[in-house]
Amino acid sequence: MKRVTAIDCGTNSIRLLVADIDPDTGALHELDRRMTIVRLGQDVDRTGRLAPEALERTFAACREYAEVIREHGVPGGPHPALRFVATSASRDASNREDFVRGVRDILGVEPEVITGDEEAALSFAGATRELTAHQNPAAQTQGQSPAGAGPYLVVDIGGGSTEFVVGDRAVRAARSVNVGCVRMTERHLADATGKVPEPGTPTEAQIAAIRADVEAALDTVEQTVPLRPTDGGYTLVGLAGSVTTIAAIALDLPAYDSAAIHHAVIPLDRVREITDRLLHSTHAERAAIPVMHPGRVDVIGAGALVLLALMERAGAREVVVSEHDILDGIAFGVAEVAERAGG
Repeated sequence: MKRVTAIDCGTNSIRLLVADIDPDTGALHELDRRMTIVRLGQDVDRTGRLAPEALERTFAACREYAEVIREHGVPGGPHPALRFVATSASRDASNREDFVRGVRDILGVEPEVITGDEEAALSFAGATRELTAHQNPAAQTQGQSPAGAGPYLVVDIGGGSTEFVVGDRAVRAARSVNVGCVRMTERHLADATGKVPEPGTPTEAQIAAIRADVEAALDTVEQTVPLRPTDGGYTLVGLAGSVTTIAAIALDLPAYDSAAIHHAVIPLDRVREITDRLLHSTHAERAAIPVMHPGRVDVIGAGALVLLALMERAGAREVVVSEHDILDGIAFGVAEVAERAGG
């Protein structure tokens, strides 16, 4: 078993996974998994720069994560078993070197600002490795449908971008487009200060504007990724906080429960119903939902609309929700590199 650490820093959140992995079987024993909403992508769509306060929130989370990594004894030295991956917000920012330097000073590793295609491949690896190895018996004991067989259409709805990947045991096609939940919220729902004004209920015109952006992005995706297959269809696998929050609402959970959410199957009609509810509720009403993280209250409606638009475009009747995503893909890659290096 290889003890590794993966950090995924996106537009809305930064996440940590410390795990022991068997590179031969792909078995992953999770030691610590946590998420912090830092909103690194605050105003990046408008200014093209990472805001100082957003950087400080992110660095504060990095300092917390550095302590967790030390506590778990993750190997360090010249080849640490740690990979830090940064995605949409840091790709788009003109001052991303400030971000890179700060992370390096705190964690001792160079953050990798990866491309959308690299992000898509890592998300696919994390989401499907377990599915391609075996059917999930835990899902069946909880009364959920077993996760479907490939080929898979994996959608990772992030804060700044969304990744679409088609494949079976390997990626066939992938595309990343800039329609994340934070970006759509800031572009269409926020005022000049970057805040969503009270009561926080989008107008029909604002909803239509988000939908138009998403539909245009899906047109772009279809130039590379066939969303509507002619050979029997895909198992749609949905990743990241917007999707898992929708699943938690659909399951009517009293509190967020990743074990119940992982590999839950949510039908299209339920996604449509929840999306409509989120888009037509106030900030206070969304905040009162038991499973709603405070950092998602203003952006969840846009994230839900991305998922709904995709399901309708792809003709998907349901989505399999995965708690395993890019973070797990990063960890698997670190373990494989360590195995090849003999450590």
